Amino acid sequence: MERVIKNIVFDLGGVIMTLDPAEALRRFKALGLSDAERYLDAYTQSGIFGNLEEGKITAEDFRSKLSSLTGHELTFDECKHAWLGYRKDVPQRNLDLLKELRAKGYRLILLSNTNPFMMDWALSCEFDGKGSSLNDYFDALYLSYRLGIMKPAPDFFRQVLDNENILPEETLFVDDGPRNVEAAGKLGFMTMCPDNGSDWTGELRSLLHL
Repeated sequence: MERVIKNIVFDLGGVIMTLDPAEALRRFKALGLSDAERYLDAYTQSGIFGNLEEGKITAEDFRSKLSSLTGHELTFDECKHAWLGYRKDVPQRNLDLLKELRAKGYRLILLSNTNPFMMDWALSCEFDGKGSSLNDYFDALYLSYRLGIMKPAPDFFRQVLDNENILPEETLFVDDGPRNVEAAGKLGFMTMCPDNGSDWTGELRSLLHL
């Protein structure tokens, strides 16, 4: 018997938004962080970057600590500009499909390893370039820095299942990180693992018989 998908959990970076790790590296190096490669990764950050995304430090803590690492005082906006180097674009095809899915009754949930600097943009009306924020495309947002946990930790996925009162076998998880997809699959989620920046909309439509 074919499983019926009622809920779709999306990753942000690499799925809804195309990532550009090289540009993020360039921007942090331009701020004076010469060894930026030590901290930055496409899926999971380390050091103060990881601590920020896991909610162990605040945006102000990060700004202060990054200032110390670079040897000069940085502003919130300078830090935000560097983090937004990750944002290559938000393809309109993705946003159009999100709208269509919600109109058809699917519950859409975002599950993201992210931070206050990225969300300062994503939760603003600048997100889609047309006056709408990330909130306008999803029914619920689960953000690592707010919840103090990061993918691929199983408890992050369990929080979504418990809070939303949904079943994993009725839920599709879409993420460009193989480790994240593997963790969700072990909990019973259906999964898709598109490459960063690829057009996954056709595959999803086919899976849902749209």
